[in-house]
Amino acid sequence: MKLLTKKQLKEKVGYSFSHIDRLEKAGRFPQRVKPFGPNGRAFYVDEEVDDWIHQQIMERDSIS
Repeated sequence: MKLLTKKQLKEKVGYSFSHIDRLEKAGRFPQRVKPFGPNGRAFYVDEEVDDWIHQQIMERDSIS
C-alpha cells in the first residue's frame, strides 16, 4: 500500500487543496487516513485515489 501526501495527491489529481477538502467533506472523494494516530500526519491511500479516478472515467463514459 502506498500513501500519498496532500501535495502528491494535488499533483496526481490536479485539484487545489481547497477543492480536495470540499470533495472529501462532501463524501465525494477518498477519505484521508492518519496511520500514526489522531495527532499524526494525514495521508491518502494511492489505490483508493486510483479507484476514484477510474470511477470518474466510468461515469463520464456512461453519460456519453
